[in-house]
Amino acid sequence: MTHQVHIIGGGLAGTEAAWQLARRGVHVRLSEMRGGADGDRSPAHQGDGLAELVCSNSLRSDDDVSNAVGLLHHEMRACGSLIMAAADKARVPAGSALAVDRDVFSAEIEAALTAQPTLTLARERVDSLPSEGLTIIATGPLTAAGLADSIGRATGADSLAFFDAIAPIVYHDSINMDVAWRAARWDKGAEASFALGSDGKDYINCPMTKDQYLAFREELLAGEKTVFKQWEANTPYFDGCMPIEVMAERGEETLRFGPMKPVGLDNPHWATAEHPNGRWPYAVVQLRQDNVLGTLWNIVGFQTKLKYAEQQRIFRTIPGLEGAEFARFGGLHRNTFLNSPTLLDRQLRLKSAPHIRFAGQITGCEGYVESASVGMLAGIMTALEITGGTWAEPPRTMALGALLAHITGDAEAETYQPMNINFGLFPPISGKTPEGRKMKKPDRKVAYTTRAKADMAGWLAALGAGAA
Repeated sequence: MTHQVHIIGGGLAGTEAAWQLARRGVHVRLSEMRGGADGDRSPAHQGDGLAELVCSNSLRSDDDVSNAVGLLHHEMRACGSLIMAAADKARVPAGSALAVDRDVFSAEIEAALTAQPTLTLARERVDSLPSEGLTIIATGPLTAAGLADSIGRATGADSLAFFDAIAPIVYHDSINMDVAWRAARWDKGAEASFALGSDGKDYINCPMTKDQYLAFREELLAGEKTVFKQWEANTPYFDGCMPIEVMAERGEETLRFGPMKPVGLDNPHWATAEHPNGRWPYAVVQLRQDNVLGTLWNIVGFQTKLKYAEQQRIFRTIPGLEGAEFARFGGLHRNTFLNSPTLLDRQLRLKSAPHIRFAGQITGCEGYVESASVGMLAGIMTALEITGGTWAEPPRTMALGALLAHITGDAEAETYQPMNINFGLFPPISGKTPEGRKMKKPDRKVAYTTRAKADMAGWLAALGAGAA
């Protein structure tokens, strides 16, 4: 059988893309290296089943009323997602979370796909990007070396296998601006910022006294760190991606001459003769806007191996971040992903080779459900391209639209890192509840999901049979 689309990678994104295509009668070749004659397997996988869950067995919250990932579940079910259908069949008790029996989950997906008459499952390793023919690359964060090298050559990247140094991201509305303030160092770059429509005060600055700085450094040194997995042990750091606690180990003043440098930052909250520290902080933690909407801000230079609970505890000792809510914690692990805002168009196609789409974690989304959802979108886009249908981009008020927009343009390319779905990716909501009172955080969450569900109806209608 001659295939119309070649999908490389049989994880969650690849199988979901294959399903969306095959169920529409498109001929698909799904290549998965596990289970082949060469015995290939990534170091993270334990078996050969399609869509193997290599970490947790949880697809996280199934609450579609006040939770962003639960909303994503809802939208995927509305689009006929195989991953969600299999998860519902393999569900095990986990409260409001959607947890599954791994083996049942994988078996359900493999059975559904192999039953499709237009799908061929090929147990084979693919070592280079196809030069022609519609292709979806969904090989995940541990893409095999040969294919990773081929992707690197095609995208201009020196290497796609490295320690992915992630700085924490906080929600803007959880930062205490009575303590922190907006400014650029010595106001440098203000002219360029004005040209981009900014007021030139491009950073949020959190000031520290000497005692606060010294105490913070001690917390970094003493905090509990994660241990690298075996296959990560010999992967080097990128230059400039040193963990904050490793920098702290190099000397008492190292951080003050690195990411916590205070020079050129005049604290207006301290600009009184009575303030014991004068106008100039001893150290400063800076946050930089992380998305176009301005709802998410990353802590500059704070890539870290600290465990999540330790990050929350220690980083909340930073003045101005006492009540910080984290959209993403920092991390450091071996990963493979594209700088998608630069390399991909709005339909997930490689700009330099538009016959190739990318899907799943290799695009820079994080998490099982996010990976599968991007695979689903790639499958629908490709099916419409083949059948002559018209692709309608999901509105950014939807979880699917917010995630797609983040991957393909909303995120800052210079600081692009893997991201889970969260309400910080959505256009902000403000105002009052239907009862007339000011919205609090739980109210806003419900408002986000209510708006998304209303807008989803119009999007599905615009796609017509393409999304059914």
